[in-house]
Amino acid sequence: MTWDLLRETLLLEQYNTRLPVLGVAFLGATAGLVGSFLLLRKQSLLGDALSHATLPGIGIAFAIMSTMGFNGKSLPVLLFGATITGLLGVLLVIGIRKTTRLKDDAAMGIVLSVFFGLGVAILKMVERIPGQSAAGLDGFIYGKTASMVWFDFILITVILIVTTSITIAILKELTLLCFDADFASAQGWPTLRLDIILMALVTSVTVVGLQAVGLILVIAFLITPPTAARFWTNRLGWMLVLSATIGAISGWLGVSISALHSNLPPGAIIVIAAAIIFLFSMIFGSARGLLPRYLRHLQLQRKVGRQHLLRSTFEILEETQQTEPLKNVPIDMDLLRKHRYWGKGELARLIRQGRSEDHIERQPSGELRLSESGFGEASRITRNHRLWELYLIKYADIAPNHVDRDADMVEHLLGAEIVHQLEAELDLSKPIIDSPHTIMPTELGLQSEPSA
Repeated sequence: MTWDLLRETLLLEQYNTRLPVLGVAFLGATAGLVGSFLLLRKQSLLGDALSHATLPGIGIAFAIMSTMGFNGKSLPVLLFGATITGLLGVLLVIGIRKTTRLKDDAAMGIVLSVFFGLGVAILKMVERIPGQSAAGLDGFIYGKTASMVWFDFILITVILIVTTSITIAILKELTLLCFDADFASAQGWPTLRLDIILMALVTSVTVVGLQAVGLILVIAFLITPPTAARFWTNRLGWMLVLSATIGAISGWLGVSISALHSNLPPGAIIVIAAAIIFLFSMIFGSARGLLPRYLRHLQLQRKVGRQHLLRSTFEILEETQQTEPLKNVPIDMDLLRKHRYWGKGELARLIRQGRSEDHIERQPSGELRLSESGFGEASRITRNHRLWELYLIKYADIAPNHVDRDADMVEHLLGAEIVHQLEAELDLSKPIIDSPHTIMPTELGLQSEPSA
């Protein structure tokens, strides 16, 4: 393999590979688009049941056409037969789910195994039909991308256009179906009809995908791109675009690599390419990736530790002083350590963080003192904590001796808008109820002594 051959293949300059690459890329985009709704509908395995349910239709269509004296390997006829049994499999899954207590996974597993076993048996039987050869029908199991012709490409393109048009036309309805089907049904939306439309779209993509990746691997085309896209965004529109793009890239890379190495099966390489993109997305995805989530967790831990340190320091100042206004004076580290039962290592880390953010100052005597900015921040944090305590006591009916723990779990997420709403909701000029803290820090004449 030379670099020139690699460039020509990836850039579609090779005539022999241009059609399969484009066809499978279009198929990947369509499968990614439709698969997104299956993923959000929590029915991803339905595509697997559907793909396996197409196998009996292929064998039956071949047997009927061969018995009548026609060409049993006519692709439109085989795909028509696959569509019929595929839809029958989907209807059986829906019927089992509606009429029994079985869950979706059990219903899909039953349909998948029964139809696939029936399909294998039928393919064995049609091999005995005199005058017809069933050789090549097993290509629908593993895919035969290299044999793609103009008819296949045109069919895939039409499916892509039709699927995209229908998705755009009923995007609002499909969104409601995926996120809250019960609410949609209660509001009078035709959820069953929408489900059937979605299944028809999945069926069309699955049947066309048999030619490219085969019925065993087509499920990866329906699941992997939307799953990878989900790691990058929480918005449906962007998820659809990313899923279609990932599906197209997977198909493009898979067929191109397979074309460069003739001994590599295209279907398997396509799935491997999609899996690599999935793994990259799982690690680095900005919305739900493992690494960004870990970094956000560390950032939240730092924020929680900083706020606990500042609030504890402020509360110690309140406990050790009976004067108004409250004075910002140095405090002993032992008092701070005992206030929240911090270990020496944890407290030292929080103090280093506070000093780096210019909230804590270490005095020559070894005591700690809030800086000017730290004193104001500590006052704000303490006030927000007590606002939430009072709100829980008044509206959530939480006992005053338990409210501190509950407020401690939420206070770090309070933004300015929520604080303003709490202030509006609570009339701070009147006593509400006995609380562990009845005085708001900003109601005190707070002042900070200048640094020595």
